[in-house]
Amino acid sequence: MGKSPKPTEAELAILRVLWQRGPSTVRQVHEALNAVKKTGYTTILKFMQIMHEKGLVSRDETPYAHVYQARLPREQAQRTLVADLLERAFEGSMSKLVLQALSSRKATPEELSEIRKILKDYERGRK
Repeated sequence: MGKSPKPTEAELAILRVLWQRGPSTVRQVHEALNAVKKTGYTTILKFMQIMHEKGLVSRDETPYAHVYQARLPREQAQRTLVADLLERAFEGSMSKLVLQALSSRKATPEELSEIRKILKDYERGRK
């Protein structure tokens, strides 16, 4: 399999629901998204059909309802999006990306502690 498909913003919203809920019908995804932002059922259905064609979700075609499931793990989707952002917006500079992320909003003490731990592990040769 080649490069992972890069989800759009709307597709990411659907993937977030599937990651949180697990396998779901279009109606269940629609209800979850509609609670946040009014979106038509047929719009969600069309997005999920396109996502199925792109390989972002799988579909179990039971006799009563199609049940969709995220095929792309959350971490893999995040890595794909960060790699794309790194190249497009920061000319491949990891330090520019991290500095911009840290300057865009105040990190919590817990987040800073986690960042320090990740850096220490990275310096020790672990990922």
